[in-house]
Amino acid sequence: MSIRVSRKSAPLGALALCGALVLPSLPSVAESAAGDTAPSVELISPRGIVLNPASNKVYAVDPGHHAVAIIDVAAHTSRSVKVGDDPLAIAVNSASDRVYVLNTTSGTVSVLDGKTDAVIATVNVGKWPYVLAANPGENKVYVSNIFSNAITIIDGTTNTAKTVNAGSADAIAIDSKRNKAFLLGYEASSLIVLNGSDNSLSRMLTGAIHLWGIALDETAGTLYVTRIGNGDVVAIDENSNTFTPIGAGQLPCAVAVNAKTNTVYVANYGDDSVTVIDGAKRVAVATIPVGSHPQAIAVDSQNNLIYVANMHGNSVTVIDGSSSKVVATLPAGSHPYAIALDADGAALFVANLGEPSFTRIDLHRPQETSQ
Repeated sequence: MSIRVSRKSAPLGALALCGALVLPSLPSVAESAAGDTAPSVELISPRGIVLNPASNKVYAVDPGHHAVAIIDVAAHTSRSVKVGDDPLAIAVNSASDRVYVLNTTSGTVSVLDGKTDAVIATVNVGKWPYVLAANPGENKVYVSNIFSNAITIIDGTTNTAKTVNAGSADAIAIDSKRNKAFLLGYEASSLIVLNGSDNSLSRMLTGAIHLWGIALDETAGTLYVTRIGNGDVVAIDENSNTFTPIGAGQLPCAVAVNAKTNTVYVANYGDDSVTVIDGAKRVAVATIPVGSHPQAIAVDSQNNLIYVANMHGNSVTVIDGSSSKVVATLPAGSHPYAIALDADGAALFVANLGEPSFTRIDLHRPQETSQ
């Protein structure tokens, strides 16, 4: 989340690493508002590594080199492309085959052509951008900034940007079918709903503050939002705007949905577990021990496998969705914090802190990893 969680009510364990921050020294709100200095933290993002399904290429941020690593999965090759300063997060518009890289220190978004991997545009989005998400159906990209109430909307056709005063966002989920962007703020007790047709705003109640992770089941029209202070998840119905709390573990920070089985998986950073939720009944049905400080989750719905990145365990836990049992624990490089699965489910890629910036895990030969 953004460094807004530095305020006195934030749980320290979550502040340190649950999806956002590596270093605990934080600027004051006044210092950041003045815009004189950069936030004195190292930010990480669950969108630090992503798959472009249009090309079966994986894109991973490489902040140390102000670049993006681009992995051609089929060819088993990788290359580096320079972008802006301190790339943090990536979004893919598979419909247009464009890749968007958020450069925190530069205050820009680099636009890459998915076929050539060349940077074809650089869009200014304001100081310290933090999260972004693409709406393929409308060819738009939404960007939020640290300590800002403005959302920048990039037109994918013209690569021009406009801002909407929609409120702060520490995470964004897109419902492309309904043309809505859901903006999650850590200290808010509701989600802000930005209507993509006219940029009008509404709210969806969540029942408590300290919101962290968000995932959407577009098929069911259900949002799942983790509340780290409550140790639970709320399932929110898009149509009725009603919510149901579901118990999870300590500091639930990441959530993913297997729409095929209507099952939800929650990574509990504080107690090294994953909570399994029956989406139809909206109840927790299992708790699975995983590695140290689970940070991110990826779901392979075709093979009903769940992959969990364990930040302090330097590993990925593999869960069989049918049995809710751990079937493997794989080495995953130094401090894995984000996951991407290739289109065929044959290889897993994790973003790592430090050098190198990513690890590739061959799932046919899972003990073999490359960087």
